[in-house]
Amino acid sequence: MKKALKIGFIGGGLNSAIGLTHSIACQMDGHFKLTAGCFSRDETQNHQTGQAWGVTPERIYAHPSAFLAQEKGRLDAVAILTPTPGHRDLINACLQAKLPVISEKAMVDNYQSALVVLACQQHQRGKLFVTYNYSGYPMVRELQKRVQRGDFGTLHQIMVEMPQEGFARQNREGQVAQPQSWRQHDGELPTVSLDLGVHVHQLVDFITGDSAADVYAVHSTFASIPEVVDTVHIISRYRSGMICNYWYGKAALGYRNGLRIRIMGSKGSAEWLQMDPEFLHLSDVKGNRMIIDRTATDNIIAGQARYCRFKAGHPAGFIEAFANYYADIAAALREEESEYAVDAQVAATGLKFLEAASLSARTQQKIALSR
Repeated sequence: MKKALKIGFIGGGLNSAIGLTHSIACQMDGHFKLTAGCFSRDETQNHQTGQAWGVTPERIYAHPSAFLAQEKGRLDAVAILTPTPGHRDLINACLQAKLPVISEKAMVDNYQSALVVLACQQHQRGKLFVTYNYSGYPMVRELQKRVQRGDFGTLHQIMVEMPQEGFARQNREGQVAQPQSWRQHDGELPTVSLDLGVHVHQLVDFITGDSAADVYAVHSTFASIPEVVDTVHIISRYRSGMICNYWYGKAALGYRNGLRIRIMGSKGSAEWLQMDPEFLHLSDVKGNRMIIDRTATDNIIAGQARYCRFKAGHPAGFIEAFANYYADIAAALREEESEYAVDAQVAATGLKFLEAASLSARTQQKIALSR
């Protein structure tokens, strides 16, 4: 076991949506140890979070500037877990302090800000990773390797769905829970695209290695938050000729998080569902259908020891996938081989694609994408 890397959090307090997930995932396999943080602007929440996670009081900071002033040179990485619209300046400040950054997706809230961050990273020669944790599922990685091996022939179609019901589902009083304030209005990109769209785009990028040539999109508001886009449909033609369909949103009653990936090629097809993550469903041109699981002996990578924390029959899930991703980042920080740690350029490409989709939705026209 290698010595744990020291990590600090900016944001991610106990009252946040993702802080606990990052705290568990980064430390699950011993690759990181959380040693410092500026977890919340609320003083009580800030200190309660640090205390709950074993951070000593003198390393809990009231403001990011104090955190950076004191922790510069003491940490191996900083995780940025604040709301996305505030990421750009925090990421740049960390890079300028020569601290490697692990940013919660979508990195920043628009493509222009992504270019600013990329320029800062290049100038500082810094390290910056973005947490696209769904590509940490072993069977998603297995699917990628089978695509690369040519198991499905020429890819014709890929369909990625991520429907949720959070903006539509009512409680016992008939009310819909209100999201965080920053999610109650849209900026240059709909917040639903920053939350979900960046994930589905990255999964297509990850599995196929292809890039979009054009995009046509429809934005809709079906739920209870006025003037906020809650549903997005996209069709995109890729450079290879593959057609991609995206559907994601937060107004799909009955779906908690219905992430599903389907690919169709000249030799066969595959399907993976996050609610049933241990399995790939395969079909071939002769009508044969097969279900393979994570521990199948002829898997390319899914049976590796790093993906088998538990014996067969004990399924791994969301936290484990996140931990897989943190293990990849740790390897990259140690300058070991790490093919899965996603850098800032992938995030920028996704934001560029989603901005083109947003323009398409506004103009009701297909938008061509430059290389």
